[in-house]
Amino acid sequence: LWRTVLLLPFKLITVFLHETSHAIACKLTCGHALVDAPDMVRGQMNFKRLTLTDITIDIPRVPKNKWVDRSYGEDVKNKWESNSWGRKLIVQKRRASLNDFDRFKLMLAKIKRSGVIKQELAKLKKENAS
Repeated sequence: LWRTVLLLPFKLITVFLHETSHAIACKLTCGHALVDAPDMVRGQMNFKRLTLTDITIDIPRVPKNKWVDRSYGEDVKNKWESNSWGRKLIVQKRRASLNDFDRFKLMLAKIKRSGVIKQELAKLKKENAS
């Protein structure tokens, strides 16, 4: 699962920061990147703290904040939400925000779904046996 840290001059890689959200990185040295996002202050970060994604954006090297805001837009958000990793994190946030009654309703829905699956599986086994 290692991704190569190859940052081309006009292709900047979108990275995922575990503390905040995804941001745009530009390679500074062999171990550090310049990280910027609309909801954070631009700064250096070690590659050990970054997780690279496959999402890239065409912007100039070391862009101003308005360039980052403009290019960040809905395209990156849609790509992130359609990605399996992004969907998993959205589900985790949604589950963390559930209250006790919502967790109870979720449990009942899972029980109902497993009951339907068991019934259909029993029907298929019965048809194959005869």
